[in-house]
Amino acid sequence: MARVKLWSIAVPAATVLVGIVAASFVSPEATAFFAGAAAALAGFGWPFLLGVPARKSQGLVLALVGAGSVAAAYFAPATAMLTWLPGIVAVGVGAVFLIQLLRGTGQPHRLESTIGVISGALIAGMAAGWVAADRLPGGGSESLIISGAAAIAVAMLISLIPLADRITAPVGVVAGALAAAGAAALVPGLPLAAAAFVGALCAAVIVAVRRLALIRDDSPGLLGILAAGAFPVLALGTAVYFAGRLLVP
Repeated sequence: MARVKLWSIAVPAATVLVGIVAASFVSPEATAFFAGAAAALAGFGWPFLLGVPARKSQGLVLALVGAGSVAAAYFAPATAMLTWLPGIVAVGVGAVFLIQLLRGTGQPHRLESTIGVISGALIAGMAAGWVAADRLPGGGSESLIISGAAAIAVAMLISLIPLADRITAPVGVVAGALAAAGAAALVPGLPLAAAAFVGALCAAVIVAVRRLALIRDDSPGLLGILAAGAFPVLALGTAVYFAGRLLVP
């Protein structure tokens, strides 16, 4: 069977990343709209990436979790923007268990399907972090998003280089940290050391996804590829937000 190509994952990842950055320059509303749509699409494609049964019904649950979490982060008070995230993810997890019960007894791959889709519910909800980061008070939100995006972009480019993981992984993390620090220097608001930390964190996730993509020996189809590319970028929104809460003055 055909193996998935790294560039095919990088294209949706780069599209989501550029869309989030561009939307953040427009307004928090634009960021919420784009992140919500991307999370819904990626969430629907997640079961197709896993190859589990009941893909459409479980994909619909994840799509609602992603869109609902983003909407909650936009409408929540500025002091508690991710307050509703655990509750929305929990409802999604409950819906996943209900779907498995409705499938009846003796169905194949029940455990794999349940665990895999539950993880997708958490990842879909983490897309809300980009909206929360864009709504952070003060002038650091723009620098925070740009720094994180720069690190993700550089790590993606390095991940496309056909070299061994023992080379691309450390180089990607270091380059991501430097790219984030450089972006923070150009867009003031985030201390350089904090930007480097955020960049290293984001880059580490991207190079880890590269390893997962390379060990897969088949292609998950269009929806699965979209989820594989978009979900890591969307999930990093929460990491960027919490890093900003801790590190932005």
